[in-house]
Amino acid sequence: MILQRTVPQRIAIFRALQLGDLLCAVPALRALRSAFPHGQIVLIGLSSAAQLVRRFSHLLDGFIEFPGYPGLPESRPRLHLFPDFLSEIQGTAFDYVIQMHGDGTITNPLVTLFGAKLTAGFFRPGSFCPNEQSFMPYPSGESEIRVLIKLMEFFGAPAKGEHLEFPLTNSDFMELLAIDGSETFQSKYVCIHPGARLPSRRWNIGSFAAVGDMLASQGFRIVLTGSQEEAPLTREVACAMRYDSLDLGGRTSLGSLAALISKAHLVVCNDTGTSHIAAALDVPSVVIACGSDVVRWAPLNRSLHRVLSRPMSCRPCQYFDCPLDNHPCANSITIDDVITEGKDLLKAGRAASV
Repeated sequence: MILQRTVPQRIAIFRALQLGDLLCAVPALRALRSAFPHGQIVLIGLSSAAQLVRRFSHLLDGFIEFPGYPGLPESRPRLHLFPDFLSEIQGTAFDYVIQMHGDGTITNPLVTLFGAKLTAGFFRPGSFCPNEQSFMPYPSGESEIRVLIKLMEFFGAPAKGEHLEFPLTNSDFMELLAIDGSETFQSKYVCIHPGARLPSRRWNIGSFAAVGDMLASQGFRIVLTGSQEEAPLTREVACAMRYDSLDLGGRTSLGSLAALISKAHLVVCNDTGTSHIAAALDVPSVVIACGSDVVRWAPLNRSLHRVLSRPMSCRPCQYFDCPLDNHPCANSITIDDVITEGKDLLKAGRAASV
């Protein structure tokens, strides 16, 4: 595509997804910013994305909250807000709107309503394509990071690396140190994150507890992490462990959680946003992928981030909304598998520090 860069452009990115999915878009946003250093780049996304826009102010200039839309599962549509949302978008008169939310089957008809001079993005062959010159076929079977970089290159913004980012501030660390039990952060510690938005994506509590006990027996303090909604899960893991742990379920913000992870020796988690934070901060991790698309969502560095997944016959799980330990795929990732990978990463970390 031939893009006009002689004057600052108003560019909107439509990506109404959760934390980890947004972090996967950072390399693409970096390419876009490099191509349009004086452009105004605005994210249209879920309310939870506002804090990321502030943190990534070097890549994004503004944020517009998306009220949801029928067929998009990330949030319940608030259709009474949609007319005002659409009026705001159309009134902004964006030069470009880039659809970065899936293959476009549902979202392409939506973004054409935004009234931009040019709309670009993905389309699924055989489905609605707003403009064959500015929309590319969705490349299935590839990493989300690389898929989005390909879109930027198609759009005319050359790649600027595949690495993720997560900027940390002094206030993130100050907030972390204000938490009761912060003396733990002066020792060797491992973060265990047992939560995930969907129950079907969670490894079972007893297995996380067993991994925590093994790592604690090796001299590591165990720090349990999770959102406010995931606090019951971290309490269950703490109660199931024989060794003491520091339960931070519901006690960290996004910034203090990232600061905590940045100093950890290892992260053990489900395939969720925490995995992408660890990848962005280059902290070794063992990622237990229970039902997610590993090819699409796993970290690119498979030496630093070990991804354990169920057999393909178990994915996607037919028991999508049930607790993991109640369905037949529950034991396809074993405690020994996770411990083996964790020990290997910790050994490599010790060797590198010598």
